[in-house]
Amino acid sequence: MNYTEQENAIEESQTPKGVLRDIIANRWFELAITVVIVVNSILIGVETYYSNTVISKIQSFILFVFTIEIVMRFFAAESVKAFFKDGWNIFDLLLVVVGYVPETIFEGGASLMAIRVLRILRVLRLLRASAEIKVIITVLLKSTSAMLYNVMLFGIFIYLFAILGVGMFKLPDPQSLEGEKLRNYEKLMEIAPHSPSNSPDPFGTLGESMFTLFREVTGEDWTDLRYNHITAYELGVIKTPPAVINIFHISWFVISVFLLLNLITGAVINNYQLVMSRSDSKDSDAAAKE
Repeated sequence: MNYTEQENAIEESQTPKGVLRDIIANRWFELAITVVIVVNSILIGVETYYSNTVISKIQSFILFVFTIEIVMRFFAAESVKAFFKDGWNIFDLLLVVVGYVPETIFEGGASLMAIRVLRILRVLRLLRASAEIKVIITVLLKSTSAMLYNVMLFGIFIYLFAILGVGMFKLPDPQSLEGEKLRNYEKLMEIAPHSPSNSPDPFGTLGESMFTLFREVTGEDWTDLRYNHITAYELGVIKTPPAVINIFHISWFVISVFLLLNLITGAVINNYQLVMSRSDSKDSDAAAKE
């Protein structure tokens, strides 16, 4: 930084806007705001158990602090456009405005619930308390577009396998069965773990089939589902042979867990590396200017 730039920087720091920027950038100011955010988050949890006038007054004071902070950041910004270009500023401003909306103007219903949910979202201000957390949020936001295409691909595969599942594993309606077929069906309900005797048929409808496949992605009881289908085949309840049953479940588990989910993870890791490399280059440029 040359002499002229240093002189301009000194002059700018002496203006009201420069003073506000110095205050906001001060680590003690940041620490104080972080403490207020933590206290606010704790009180939001406490209010789920009980509330009194003391807690209400503390929350009112916290809202006042948040108001002062957002006003300071507004006047410290380069311009109005620059202020609203920052998504965090819009989020914080929305939370402050919602905090001044009295619940008494609502008579219950969806509007009151929406206001309460928005107030609870003040807990998310904790995400600003750490630079590392901000980086993670930035990475997730930048990964949205890439993850969207991966989610679409995941949706196509889960839809395809759900249709196949309904065609191969849908159990017959017990009211249409009689004799030995009905007895075999009832036996299946007794011996199969997590059988649909007290829950919907896992592959009875397209919606249930998609939910069942999503459950398999988590690894929950997917081997039990395979066992149920093999038992159903042995009892003559379904006609899909064990070899096809094994191919279906193993194929879905491999495609969903080892391929599709790894694509999403890879997109996040790639964007993390990009964000960190840009951050390092900015730090290098700033150090070079100094």
